[in-house]
Amino acid sequence: MQTTTAPAVSAEQQAIEQNLTDTVVASFDGTPDPRLKTVMASLTRHLHAFIRDVRLTEAEWNAAIEFLTEAGNITDDKRQEFILLSDVLGASMQTIAVNNEAVGNATEATVFGPFFVEDAPLIPLGGDIAGDAAGQPCWIEGTVTDTQGNPVPGARIEVWEADDEGFYDVQYTDGRVAGRAHLFADDDGGYNFWALTPTPYPIPHDGPVGKMLESTGRSPVRASHLHFMVTAPEHRTLVTHIFVEGDPQLAIGDSVFGVKDSLVKKFEQQVEGTATPDDRNLDKTPWARARFDIVLAPEDA
Repeated sequence: MQTTTAPAVSAEQQAIEQNLTDTVVASFDGTPDPRLKTVMASLTRHLHAFIRDVRLTEAEWNAAIEFLTEAGNITDDKRQEFILLSDVLGASMQTIAVNNEAVGNATEATVFGPFFVEDAPLIPLGGDIAGDAAGQPCWIEGTVTDTQGNPVPGARIEVWEADDEGFYDVQYTDGRVAGRAHLFADDDGGYNFWALTPTPYPIPHDGPVGKMLESTGRSPVRASHLHFMVTAPEHRTLVTHIFVEGDPQLAIGDSVFGVKDSLVKKFEQQVEGTATPDDRNLDKTPWARARFDIVLAPEDA
């Protein structure tokens, strides 16, 4: 691999550059909000350090501005290119790591992703989130408890996923609602529902983030997963996924770095004709089942 050596920077030039950084940092000294002042000063120092470290050219600066402009132009109420950018740079996962410190046996968090939608349909326990989405039926069951093992009755469970074609409902233009819903845990913290067996799919890669991945030789494909967001009073909101044990993409890598070993679950394949837990008639269709026991951290953790 060919490498380039940065030109030596004279002490005089270093002093000029450092003086500029110090001046910009000082410009935030009057910021009324202490937290905002800290963030802006640190951002300035790190940004200037990056520019000086790589000796950023003006052409590269212009390319970066064009990249961000294109990301803004392609973003709308159904697509968030900046979340994709944050995801593929690992910034989303790093933010989650910082804000969700490990608490005992609490379920680990992972990336939110760009395709969550408010007001997903309510389904009863045992209901089906798939709608008309294509894919193999999959029975999901588990419990919601606290870190002491006590059930969390009434916990709200949001679930959403891509279809067998690798698309979320909001990526279609016909207004469909499929592959997403919310439900509530029962009095014992139990829950169950029908979904689709997750399959690998690429994140949207027809925009600037996709071009960046292509230029750097990275795959846009995400490992197979099903999204969860679980909320309950006095407990920390959990945003997470479960991943499919044995998915070849796990060995290749997840494009947004969202995989954690504790979230890889066994999806047991059921041959056609196998009785379902709720006696659902699947017309001799093979199906799968998985268990995901959710442990919520306390709100103040």
